[in-house]
Amino acid sequence: MGCWKPEKSHTWTFPTLILCLYGFFYMMKPSEPFLTPYLTGPDKNLTIDEVTNQIFPVWTYSYLALLFPVFLITDYLRYKPVLLLQGISLIVTWLLLLFAHGVVAMQVVEFFYGMVTATEVAYYAYIYSVVSTDHYQRVTSYCRSITLVAATLAAVLGQLLVSLADVSYFHLNAITLASVSLAFVCSFFLPMPQKSMFFHRKDVSETLPGPDKAVATGDSDRPSSGQEDKGSVSADRGPTPEQQADNAKPQNHVLRVLVQLSKDLRDCYSSRKLLYWSLWWALATAGFNQVLNYIQVLWDFRAPSHSSAVYNGAVEAIATFLGSATSMAVGYVKVNWDLSGELALGIFSAMDAGSLFLMRFTDNIWACYAGYLVFKACYMLLITIATFQIAVNLSMERYALMFGFNNFVALVIQTILTVVVVDSKGLGLDISTQFLIYGSYFAFTAGIFLIRSIYTIISIKCRNTSAAGES
Repeated sequence: MGCWKPEKSHTWTFPTLILCLYGFFYMMKPSEPFLTPYLTGPDKNLTIDEVTNQIFPVWTYSYLALLFPVFLITDYLRYKPVLLLQGISLIVTWLLLLFAHGVVAMQVVEFFYGMVTATEVAYYAYIYSVVSTDHYQRVTSYCRSITLVAATLAAVLGQLLVSLADVSYFHLNAITLASVSLAFVCSFFLPMPQKSMFFHRKDVSETLPGPDKAVATGDSDRPSSGQEDKGSVSADRGPTPEQQADNAKPQNHVLRVLVQLSKDLRDCYSSRKLLYWSLWWALATAGFNQVLNYIQVLWDFRAPSHSSAVYNGAVEAIATFLGSATSMAVGYVKVNWDLSGELALGIFSAMDAGSLFLMRFTDNIWACYAGYLVFKACYMLLITIATFQIAVNLSMERYALMFGFNNFVALVIQTILTVVVVDSKGLGLDISTQFLIYGSYFAFTAGIFLIRSIYTIISIKCRNTSAAGES
């Protein structure tokens, strides 16, 4: 360990470069905006009902089932093996998409894609285990930016190939397979980390000081940007040198990790302010992911891909750009979020609800596209505000833990929505009725925070009036 620290600080560029290449090829998937037209087209010949009610729900279920065990395994194995697993899952996903047929085969595809999303934690946690804290903000920016750039380029490329070159959806998926295969190759060149959050923690002497908060705020909306350092807080609370951890029995070590996690979560949610921000986070993220999962089905319903031009790629590219722009704009807006934050959550959640109602009641595909752009931009704006408000009140490691747990709660809510609304074993509603429910869901969320913001403003004014009267 003694020789690792100086070596690491001087070689941060290599793992960052490899991880950025991995992230670029991982996100370079030009076929993604056209998944529903591909499945319902002549290549797979599935019906909209099969795709909506039987195939897509499997992703939600598998993601929920895999998320927590994968999180612990990721830490125990020190990230790189899990990145390799993610690469294998990506390749299997697209091989099945290309050559398998039938509902069951596509359900297996969704399971493997659930594995892909569950293992994303390794990508955003890996870099913090191989670079010094001095470079955290810079590498966070690089790794975050490269994925946004790749997603935008992939959507633009897919649209250009479909609209101008008349490339088939099958060949788009072949291009995606080549890209994710390159990502898998890149993962082999990543150095193996020597430490992780819990099971392979740093020595007490290496624990981070208080200014972690400043680093945490640099990551706009990903839960795992600082996860590697959660162990530093645990180290501050008791004697946990590496030698002690190595001598402990594995099962006892696992138990200690779980107990420490539960204590940290209890401390995080003891703040009423953080509790309300986290409540919005979980509710809105569940609805957002649900909309993203089924928006292509709605587009195909409004303008069937077999008889209409498809502009899914262009819309996704614009939506990603707008989301990035609104997220960046938050950093330049001077607002007292303690006073106005919950009001903003209520107003923009209401706008999300309005855009979903527009998509439900319009028959015009362009109005549907516009509603989606507004919806995604509003959510990205709000999630950035919520991230900042939580991050400034927590150290980096607790922020990452709370971020992860909020997303887990969101996934549980999304699973409930899927079981009740979408799954053929539940109500199995048509896509138009689903979006009516999603709009009502966001309207309910907006109502909670509008009422809460009014109560907060009245309480502050009453306190100010009382203070003025006493003086």
